[in-house]
Amino acid sequence: MHIALYQPEIPQNVGALLRSCACLGVPAHIVHPCGFPFDSTKIKRALMDYWPFVTLTHHNDWRTFTDSTHKQRLVLLDVVGSTPYTEFYFQKNDIIVAGRESDGFPDSIKQTTKHSVHIPMMPERRSLNVATALSMVLGEALRQTKHFPMPEKTPQPQSHTN
Repeated sequence: MHIALYQPEIPQNVGALLRSCACLGVPAHIVHPCGFPFDSTKIKRALMDYWPFVTLTHHNDWRTFTDSTHKQRLVLLDVVGSTPYTEFYFQKNDIIVAGRESDGFPDSIKQTTKHSVHIPMMPERRSLNVATALSMVLGEALRQTKHFPMPEKTPQPQSHTN
């Protein structure tokens, strides 16, 4: 499982998602251009000291991204995606791609990508924060594919007496 951020615009979202990737062992991709300098202190503040644990690949543009990931299935996370994410069958090598915070994906990408999912929401609501939305979908994908990291030791239940 991988995630990708298409032309992200808010560095704090990128930092939060990269931290999630570091904790869950999920590689990440950034499809440039970004709406901010990538070495932003705002990314570093949200990511904290998790940089060493992030597997991150930068791509100059959408074409470079799709050329280098052509053997993996792309799943767009879009407010008008064709399938609710809870009804989609994820595969272990999928790349879940989130669009720009302001306007998602251009039509050219939507029209050439076979798979898209959405998060069912209350009527008259525009969208969730991209970091929140991608985390929800990533959690479901990891659950379905049984790819959550396994701790080295399973904590034993504690017995309590009163």
